[in-house]
Amino acid sequence: MPLRFFLTAPLFAAGAALVALWYGGDAFASRFTPATLAIAHLLALGCLTMVMAGALMQIVPVLAGAPIAYPRAIASIVHPALTLGTLVLAAAFLSGEPRWFVSAAALLGVAFAVLVGAVLHALLRTPTKDGTVRALRLAAIGLAVTVVLGVCLALHRALGIALPVAALPDLHPGWALFGWIGLLVAAVAQRVVPMFQLTPAYPAWLARRFGDAVLAALVAWSVAGAVGSRAGTLVAGGVLAALYVAFACVTLALQRRRRRRVFDVNLLFWRAGMVFAIVAVLAFVASAASVLPFEIALAVGVLALTGAALSLVNGMLYRIMPFLAWFHLYSLAGASPYVPNLKDYLSESRQRWQLWLHLTAIVLLAAAAFLPDALARIAALAFVASAIFWQANLVAIARVYLRHARRLAAPSEG
Repeated sequence: MPLRFFLTAPLFAAGAALVALWYGGDAFASRFTPATLAIAHLLALGCLTMVMAGALMQIVPVLAGAPIAYPRAIASIVHPALTLGTLVLAAAFLSGEPRWFVSAAALLGVAFAVLVGAVLHALLRTPTKDGTVRALRLAAIGLAVTVVLGVCLALHRALGIALPVAALPDLHPGWALFGWIGLLVAAVAQRVVPMFQLTPAYPAWLARRFGDAVLAALVAWSVAGAVGSRAGTLVAGGVLAALYVAFACVTLALQRRRRRRVFDVNLLFWRAGMVFAIVAVLAFVASAASVLPFEIALAVGVLALTGAALSLVNGMLYRIMPFLAWFHLYSLAGASPYVPNLKDYLSESRQRWQLWLHLTAIVLLAAAAFLPDALARIAALAFVASAIFWQANLVAIARVYLRHARRLAAPSEG
């Protein structure tokens, strides 16, 4: 089980909160300040991508029937390179030291080259051809494009290398959110939402065509931005936004038709994430269509990263970690009394407390975009409290798994 990835992610969320706490209102002065860029990458790389990298290592074989070759070796390269590369990149933004940008680009380039290569190698060999497999492939391609754009930006800052297109600072986060994180969440949602929330399956047309449509719209949006076509950017951006709003609305509609009517924490995380995604996407379109204060663009980024993506990842881990722990223990012992049920790994009340801390932090962070001097440090404190609580909950799940794994291994050792 990819525990190392999952247990590392909340630490980066806490680190991002501590940077915001240290810099206060300066972290909300612009989306391009060193503190803001450091915070965004600590969250996007160290937290969100860390979870997704670990999940891919385990989920691709399960969902796609595509075993990853040498998974332990792959994980032993990707995890330390991603961890150290993210830390060095954050330090580079905060210090402005050119050599650190080069080091970060090298470390992250290695991490993602190995990860994307391993995942695509597995996905291209699988005989399974459903919508989930195709979405996973497209998400891996989206990650590759995001990394290439990010390396170009890092080398531009470090060495003064001219950017191939002036719109690159906008294209990089666009591909990260819509082409990597968004497509991967959509691919995983097609399986985990019906499985864990007992909803009907996603419509066949959405499962088959969503990834292709998103990638086509994203390419069109990128080309329009590269050539400076405002009309093309608005049209392609509107299509991209409509696709994600449609996916979020379909997900919410399926959840209303679930067979299990209890409002558990996982469901609430998903609903919050989908609502925040709709708000962020609509605000993104509004900000692109007219000249609005930069505070709105900053709030959109907050809602997209912490409100939508982090809510979904947070909620997914509360289901994926116990499921993977149960799966590993069951594969060792079958129906043994040493294999706990899924609900035995973490109490619902502990998950619920962290949910409310998380939602409070998101509201305060979004408000801090408009009132940075008054709310920045309060929002950062709420966010670090949520991250620490999240970390404690994941550690509790891991401890249950390791305790029972040791019990199962004890007889064979004797």
